[in-house]
Amino acid sequence: MSFFKSTQSNLSGLVLLMLLFSSSSFGQNHDKEIRQLLQLVEYIGVDYSSAVRNGEVVDKGEYQEMLDFSNIVVEKVLQILKDNQQLIQQSHSLQNAVAKLEEYSEVKSLSMQLKKSLSVLSSELDLPRSLVETNTVEKTYQQNCSSCHGLSGAGDGELGQNLQPMPTDFTDLQRAKNRSIFGLYQAISNGLDGTAMPAFKDFSVELRWSLAFKVGGIAFNTATKNKDDLDSQLSLQDFVMFSPNEISANNDAVQEATIASMRSKPAAYFFSSESSLQVTREQLSKAQEAYQNNQLILAKTLAVSAYLDGFELIEHALDAHDKPLRKQIEIKLMKLRKQLSITNNKQQVDEAIAESLLLLDQAEILLTDSKLSTATIFTASFVILLREGLEALLVVLALFTILLRSEHKRGRKYLHIGWVSALFAGFLTWLAAEYLIEISGASREIMEGVAALLAAIILVFVGFWMHSKSKAGQWQNYIKQNIDHKLKTGSLWGIAGLAFITVYREVFETVLFYQSLILQTQASQQYVLLSGFLFGLFILALVAWLVVKYSVKMPIAKFFSSTSYIILILAFILAGKAIAALQEAAIIPITAFPLNISFDWFGIYPTWEGLSSQLAVLIISAVLLLKRD
Repeated sequence: MSFFKSTQSNLSGLVLLMLLFSSSSFGQNHDKEIRQLLQLVEYIGVDYSSAVRNGEVVDKGEYQEMLDFSNIVVEKVLQILKDNQQLIQQSHSLQNAVAKLEEYSEVKSLSMQLKKSLSVLSSELDLPRSLVETNTVEKTYQQNCSSCHGLSGAGDGELGQNLQPMPTDFTDLQRAKNRSIFGLYQAISNGLDGTAMPAFKDFSVELRWSLAFKVGGIAFNTATKNKDDLDSQLSLQDFVMFSPNEISANNDAVQEATIASMRSKPAAYFFSSESSLQVTREQLSKAQEAYQNNQLILAKTLAVSAYLDGFELIEHALDAHDKPLRKQIEIKLMKLRKQLSITNNKQQVDEAIAESLLLLDQAEILLTDSKLSTATIFTASFVILLREGLEALLVVLALFTILLRSEHKRGRKYLHIGWVSALFAGFLTWLAAEYLIEISGASREIMEGVAALLAAIILVFVGFWMHSKSKAGQWQNYIKQNIDHKLKTGSLWGIAGLAFITVYREVFETVLFYQSLILQTQASQQYVLLSGFLFGLFILALVAWLVVKYSVKMPIAKFFSSTSYIILILAFILAGKAIAALQEAAIIPITAFPLNISFDWFGIYPTWEGLSSQLAVLIISAVLLLKRD
């Protein structure tokens, strides 16, 4: 089995690629310092009124804190942004205003200007796709926050009575209007120097954001929500980064009632397909703006994000309602990328985006105004697992039966290590993406595409090797001459590597698809979703049992001949899916095929690149097989 030897180096390359993408998601230390600056500047703008009134210090402890924070801001700006004269001047102006006991309105204005300048330098926030369940958030607050901030958030907890400065009163509407969700999240994550506020780094990222939204909405709990709120042009990023007063000052189109409603009921923007569609709309709007500013590369990147970070997450849910509409939107978004690559194409770009937005509106109506039937949920749950799991299962089974027929127990052990570790790695990657880091849609597709491409290449040679042993005499001779000394540690790890690559690429995407389906499932229908999943597991287990049972009884020549064709078919499928994933990530260009042929199960999509790669697999396979015969 010499074909396995090269797999070890391929696996190392894939792992390195995955680490590179994951490490980039953590952001650089520079960005972390920018966000700390944002937190300090906001804190000054919020609490200065408690320290100084009418040009006099009314709270010495609070005022000393303002001085300390303004000095730290200047020092940090000089340290990490020494070439930005505008920020240096703005930080000095804020420091001087605090030192001279200027009026609150002046300090607030200066802090707002500085914060706005700093926010431009900060990358987009790693916002969660969903919030933690309300009961869990409330329980966490009561156990960890209420002793200082009070049961209702009024800053009147038993332990808070003797603290200086006093714990924040989250019911103070005027103060809440000057505090951003981002500032609250930073305080929860990092604590506040010079205060009794600790850092809650042990909490998951999702829980910290959920707590920030909770305490940030207490003062707005009387707000009512209406449908017009969902039509707001305010992005979730801006809503989180800036305080209500800053949003109102910089965006006349956003009503105060809308902001109050969003602060009081943020869950509506997370636990629904609307959030994914909103991401798509926001990224398309930003892409349109970037194109108008002649930033073609940025515009294309944003268009890619519109699909991968937004629309792709609700594709399965939309398929259950209107599959042709899903395909129509997908094609529109793919074609838009090409249009964004052409200069002086404003009219076509505007028309394409407008058409895409209309289709997204249709999708939103379907997803929000109608519920999935129990039959649809069961079928969707079953098909997701069956479709995503069948490819990986067949590859693993092919390797297992080879090792079974060769009576190589040690090889089977390594095979099991490969696919089991892939299950854990895929699930851990999803957990990390949800709670620790942000793996972009593009990075996800690149990982899947590269993994599928590696697997397809290896499988072509596996299929050829199996076909070459399809005569009983050749197989017996191979056993005697090679099996004992060829299957050494390197080759065995190659077996594990191929199993890992094949299974890993399916797990992460499968979990995402189920997450999207769960959003469309009512609480009373969750047992139906679970039933579909379990039925899918049963069918996969049945397929595995049948393959193993009958492959053992099959004559050796027939076994290798039939298995080689199955493996080459899997290589054909994976090649098509690999190209499609890399096209979705904008790594490979998209050239439409004249005929709109699409068969997801076989990895066939209407692009010249994808069909050409699959044709290449067919030609190579035919040449190798005919040559051997």
